[in-house]
Amino acid sequence: MNIQIFGKFKCFDTKKAERYFKERKIPYQLIDVVKYGMSGREFDSVLRAVGGVRNLVDWDGKDQEITNMKYMEDAAALEDKVFENCKLMKTPVVRNGKQATVGYQPEVWAQWK
Repeated sequence: MNIQIFGKFKCFDTKKAERYFKERKIPYQLIDVVKYGMSGREFDSVLRAVGGVRNLVDWDGKDQEITNMKYMEDAAALEDKVFENCKLMKTPVVRNGKQATVGYQPEVWAQWK
């Protein structure tokens, strides 16, 4: 497994995901998505794996931009906005090759080989 955890360092679910892999002695790479973001290829891979940008956005976030984004119909414009401002993503985003999850999902991670 090649696990990457894209998260925010103050995010409780990111810390839980890190602990999940650490307790099982599964090597992982933790990336601060706010500071470093994602590459274009990583972002596209995550979008394909999670079923689109609407599943990646943290709709419960308190950022004013999220409120405005709820009414955006152009998926490409929404993708660009999230790619440019990664703090709008729900975290953690956990990647294992072409597989990815958004949020804390240990039941899915347990099935990864």
